Amino acid sequence: MALRLQRFLIARGATVALNDAQPVEKWNTDALALKREGVGCLGGELPGWLLDQLDLVVISPGVPTKAIPLRYAERAGAEVIGEVELASRYLKGRIVAITGSNGKTTTTSLIAQLLKDAGLQTLVGGNIGTPLISLVESSRDDGWTVVEMSSFQLETIKEFHPTVALALNVTPNHMDRYESFTDYAAAKHRIFMNQGPGDVAILNADDEIVSSWAKGLRAHVTSFSVKRELEEGLFLRGGEIISRTPGGERVLLMSDEMKLRGLHNVENVLAAVAAGLACGAAPDSMRETIRNFEPVEHRLEFVAEVEGVKFYNDSKATSVDATVKALEAFADDSGKIVLILGGRGKKAPYAPLATLVRERVRS
Repeated sequence: MALRLQRFLIARGATVALNDAQPVEKWNTDALALKREGVGCLGGELPGWLLDQLDLVVISPGVPTKAIPLRYAERAGAEVIGEVELASRYLKGRIVAITGSNGKTTTTSLIAQLLKDAGLQTLVGGNIGTPLISLVESSRDDGWTVVEMSSFQLETIKEFHPTVALALNVTPNHMDRYESFTDYAAAKHRIFMNQGPGDVAILNADDEIVSSWAKGLRAHVTSFSVKRELEEGLFLRGGEIISRTPGGERVLLMSDEMKLRGLHNVENVLAAVAAGLACGAAPDSMRETIRNFEPVEHRLEFVAEVEGVKFYNDSKATSVDATVKALEAFADDSGKIVLILGGRGKKAPYAPLATLVRERVRS
């Protein structure tokens, strides 16, 4: 991303310097290529004299916004933003933005496919892997850009304005970054901060924190639920996925038509369809897309069956809650599952896994 970002800024007349905590000689080849192109490359702590002269600082999502050099630069008059905020100022067309502790990538990918199959000009990027800055040149006034947003990216938005914004859920995650769960949830809530009455906010009615945000939003709120019928919104009734508006209700599809596995993926589909409707996609087109939509790579992705044993790759389940949802998706296989876990704990509580592991995991 750094290479694209630097060239984007240079093309618009900026004098650019790149900084990383590591010594320059340890940087990757892409970063060192920038040095040969005349970009200033500085390893380690930035000197105060340079911080005093900066107009704009674009930070990687992994850099905490409370880092002392950033606070110093802000006090000296620099604007501190992230790559998503910068790109959004140049993107043409309208934005659909998706956040949540779990399900972001599946929902983002599905929304993008729903819009493409409905004949809408669609780009997709953000936390899903494609830097938003690389989509600026191909964006169009009549198009949509579907953007996956992490809490880290949302910390640094200022003018970022999605026409349609989704909050899927908020569960403990990244507690090694935030002082409290409240701070983490507040970062997620920022996705709605620039929306107005002409925009749409899509909320999970089954999530206590997310649903509580409805009263304070300026955008039109659409809710979804897998647990109960809603007066207005999208919900699961038996095996039917239903859209209900003041004009009546419509069965959009049956949940058993989906290739996606688990109740959490029904939630993702409800959220995606709500976004598709807000963007003008036709219900019949969306039904066909959902019926053919395969699990996204690394997300309960079926790998192979070897001598009667089915292997699933869920390596993007990087939180306790995501692992809970994965185990819940295999309700018919209780006592047969071999669970392989690893990675950083991020100071999240593991207790919610205990009961499910006892009930469903063999080893």
